Amino acid sequence: MEPSRGRAAAALLSESLPGRRRRDGEGARGAPEPTQQGSSWAKRLLGFEWADVSSWHRFICLLNRPTDPASLGVFRFLFGLLMALDIPQERGLSYLDHKYLDGLEVCRFPLINFLEPLPLDWMYLLYAVMLLGALGIMLGCCYRLSCLLFMLPYWYVFLLDKTAWNNHSYLYGLLGFQLTFMDANRYWSIDGLRHPRKRNAHVPLWNYTVLRMQIFIVYFIAGIKKLDADWVEGYSMGSLSRHWLFDPFKLVLSEEMTSLLVVHGGGLMLDLTAGYLLFFDATRPAALVFVSYFHCMNSQLFSIGMFSYTMLATSPLFCSPDWPRRLGARFPACLRRLLPSMEPPQPSEACVYGGSKRKGRSRGERGPGLRQKLGALFTVLYVLEQLFLPYSHFITQVFTQSRRWKDHADMLKQYATCLSRLLHNYNVSQPEIYFDIWVSINDRFQQRLFDPQVDIVRAEWSPFRHTPWLKPLLVNLSPWRAKLQEIESSLDNQTEVVFIADFPGLHLENFVSEDLGNTSLQLLKGEVVVEIVKEQRNYTLQEGDRMQLPPGEYHKVHTVSPEPSCYMYVYVNTTDVALERNLTQLQELRDKVKNGSETEPLPPELQPILDGALGDAMQTDPVVQAFVRRQQRLEELQRRRNATLRERLQRFAARKYFLFRRSFLMTCISLRNLALGRPSLEHLAREVAYANMQQEAGAAGMEGVQKEPERAEL
Repeated sequence: MEPSRGRAAAALLSESLPGRRRRDGEGARGAPEPTQQGSSWAKRLLGFEWADVSSWHRFICLLNRPTDPASLGVFRFLFGLLMALDIPQERGLSYLDHKYLDGLEVCRFPLINFLEPLPLDWMYLLYAVMLLGALGIMLGCCYRLSCLLFMLPYWYVFLLDKTAWNNHSYLYGLLGFQLTFMDANRYWSIDGLRHPRKRNAHVPLWNYTVLRMQIFIVYFIAGIKKLDADWVEGYSMGSLSRHWLFDPFKLVLSEEMTSLLVVHGGGLMLDLTAGYLLFFDATRPAALVFVSYFHCMNSQLFSIGMFSYTMLATSPLFCSPDWPRRLGARFPACLRRLLPSMEPPQPSEACVYGGSKRKGRSRGERGPGLRQKLGALFTVLYVLEQLFLPYSHFITQVFTQSRRWKDHADMLKQYATCLSRLLHNYNVSQPEIYFDIWVSINDRFQQRLFDPQVDIVRAEWSPFRHTPWLKPLLVNLSPWRAKLQEIESSLDNQTEVVFIADFPGLHLENFVSEDLGNTSLQLLKGEVVVEIVKEQRNYTLQEGDRMQLPPGEYHKVHTVSPEPSCYMYVYVNTTDVALERNLTQLQELRDKVKNGSETEPLPPELQPILDGALGDAMQTDPVVQAFVRRQQRLEELQRRRNATLRERLQRFAARKYFLFRRSFLMTCISLRNLALGRPSLEHLAREVAYANMQQEAGAAGMEGVQKEPERAEL
């Protein structure tokens, strides 16, 4: 069952993927076996014969074929390291006290309503156990126990808060679950040093098959999700092409074409094809280059923690399992002693060897035992479940991991129930709670997400039934997006526009602030009745009609047409216009003083525009305050953009140092509290203040600097 030299390619079920070089006829232990004179196209392409999957018994033998543990051991080390770095950051160890402070009455969104967070000190202990498990996985120390110590707290924390769900956090939990059943401690592990039988021993092929299939699904399902019209037409990530990472593409393409072809088209094609391209000899080198470039870009574009680096760590799993040995063999002899073993792996009881013999006793043709059968069954069931789960919404009626609480029906129901319970503390009994939430999805009209006439506290909701008070996305109005962009581009810089679509029988109540001069409403589609509340007068608008709205008054827009109505507000924010004019005048005055063209001395109230010192903020003119703060933000932005690589690295290192420092100190404080009891509040406050201490240059974030949006599907 061992492959011969010249094998062209292998895929999910191949023991040694394409590119692996073995001596002709080399068997599991290095003993010579008869060389195959010819190989079928299936073996050359897939790495196994069709006969290997012709029966359940043969399939079990194939999945338990002895495979080099080196690549799996390296992935285990990298995954454990990345999870240890992830826990203080995206898992929230550094700000755990902000989220789970004892006595804090807030609404939470667990998957199951009875799930509750532990007391704060116990939450820190739970995170410490999870971190200990991640380190144990990395080192391969007490491997099974370490996997459990990481996986169980991880899933508890994950299920405790649906608002923090995203695709990659779900993936981490799945990888931790898979590793629990694998023999990933057979290479480069402390367990191997302690137990000679585990040291550098073969692992069953299914260990690689499950991981490869998981990563294939990550790419392919992400590509399938991108086949919707929003992504294909370039609306999902419309502003991403403005990022500096896409500047090389904009040398030959416009920003719009860069967004359409590179951001959307390139992302779609990469996700659809990456899993396939990684499997085959001829395409794998190019695939490794493209996926590596893709994940490196994502690490700079989005705030997604360790996800990009975790995906980079999975890419070598598609290469020959012995690539770490061949890479280590290229190092000088003096360094090889510091690297893991370069010797061929020893046999393992977990694998099926056919007619080979094992040390010390004859095995004959040992067939697969219960362990091998369970491993094959786990592989099949797990892969089928992962392929089925993304399309299981016809069962649950819930789009898992889609959006946050404000527009997710199950979380809105939880929020309303929580609010009704908390309102009892304020002598409000049997409250009725209605939500009128509007959102514009991918440059469409703003529309309602929920029926504002339904009391959500008493509304029915079930994951197995359709939610009647959840409003549908008005996809039939998507063709309007080009027209809306045309209207926006035709307006001057001082005029704003808001596009609204509403359902028949509903109305929008709005207030026109006196700051919004010349506010008008124009009907684009359908029929509406505009009610001026103070005047108690109604005006009917047909398609194309337009009317001025009185400032400082309420009005209601009733949709009376049988189909959804579409209209737009056009207005000028006179306050913003006046402020911008004043700021421009201050900027001109500041420039004149600096270049010497202004000879008159500045009055005291304008002095801050030169020195930037606000002094007594209560006495400083608000326009001067706004000007000074804007200048400070612009100067800080310019300073950061012009920072040298060394300064950027120092700032990054300082930020991470204080984040990990706070995580460590707060964990120590909580563990001390559990062991010895809590000290006085004054003493505890001093300890927390010390944990919060940061250098001025290491303060996290900068006010006024916007981050790029997080990518929903990767």
